[in-house]
Amino acid sequence: MQPFRILTGLVAPLDRANVDTDAIIPKQFLKSINRSGFGPNLFDAWRYLDRGEPGVDNAARPLNPDFVLNERRYKGAQILLARRNFGCGSSREHAPWALLDYGFRAIIAPSYADIFYNNCLKNGLLPIVLSMHEVDRLFHETVAFPGFKLTIDLEQQTVATTDGAIVFGFEIEPFRKQCLLNGLDEIGLTLSHADEIRAFEAKHKAEKPWLF
Repeated sequence: MQPFRILTGLVAPLDRANVDTDAIIPKQFLKSINRSGFGPNLFDAWRYLDRGEPGVDNAARPLNPDFVLNERRYKGAQILLARRNFGCGSSREHAPWALLDYGFRAIIAPSYADIFYNNCLKNGLLPIVLSMHEVDRLFHETVAFPGFKLTIDLEQQTVATTDGAIVFGFEIEPFRKQCLLNGLDEIGLTLSHADEIRAFEAKHKAEKPWLF
């Protein structure tokens, strides 16, 4: 997966609490186990005025003008600002896949559903937890100033405005932090020990050849 070190990106505010994974990527789109291709149907029931189905040309579908991601000022956003309990509901890994495929690299919220939070980290999407007060401040700034951007520094564990006027710290488990910094998912982490694995297998085969 792509390493995450420092990101400066446009912020999009999703001012809703308890956003569940079926809202993030509706169940009818879960027919593929590929990690790509879900972005066009992210928040499908909110982005469009009709019901989406797999294989439909989204370019021809009517957009909901009242949904935040359809506003011109938030096009190309890489940071999603959300409310408490983001990613609740079913444990579908397709939810972080859809967010990543759309273009988001990080989410900022006061809290997340546990399974969703861990699925994000395993797929290279950084879920940042800030206090309610800090999130409220960022919502105010995002809405008040078109083109509002934040810089996220994973090494320093900070979220800051580009002028440095606002700086918030955040916590992340050290192991997950190192995986993100180095772009290692669970498969990549295992392959980083390939030499040791081959050495163990060779030794095991030599000591117990009857097993092979």
